[in-house]
Amino acid sequence: MKRIHIITTVTPLLLLGLILPSGVALGQPPLEQQLAGAWTYVSVDTVRPDGSRTPMYGPNPHGLVIFDGHGHYALVNSRGDLPKYASNDRLKGSAEEYRAVVQGSIAHFGTYVVNEADKTITFRIDTSTFPNWNGVEQRRPFVLSGDELRWTTPVASGGGSGEVVLKRTK
Repeated sequence: MKRIHIITTVTPLLLLGLILPSGVALGQPPLEQQLAGAWTYVSVDTVRPDGSRTPMYGPNPHGLVIFDGHGHYALVNSRGDLPKYASNDRLKGSAEEYRAVVQGSIAHFGTYVVNEADKTITFRIDTSTFPNWNGVEQRRPFVLSGDELRWTTPVASGGGSGEVVLKRTK
């Protein structure tokens, strides 16, 4: 009798260990599911080779990243202090206004893949407001801790690398 009890108790546990992907804890959904939802920016820093840091979009960046849970994402980020156009017409801005907006914002969308083993997100950028990124894949290491998501952009659009901190929206 005891032998049957041990087999019926241990066998499902062993099978569960064989079926679960490596690195997935019991009761914890896959990282791709954990990322699904909307995230707001806390900080975006440019990190130069000498280690110095500069807030890329000022001290209070505004923006949102949405992961739809089905492999699509959209990202927009800007400075909180972008100047309004004096003309009140986006097609009739001054050179200085256009420059401030281009240097103070970025957006892109496309698809993403999460690698559970090395904790990276690969963005497959369809279109970006920085056209050099159109059609490009970018692999970014990330750390997800509760409602905080951090990732590194190894080659940032403004030079150096970028460190991004986001918080989940409620």
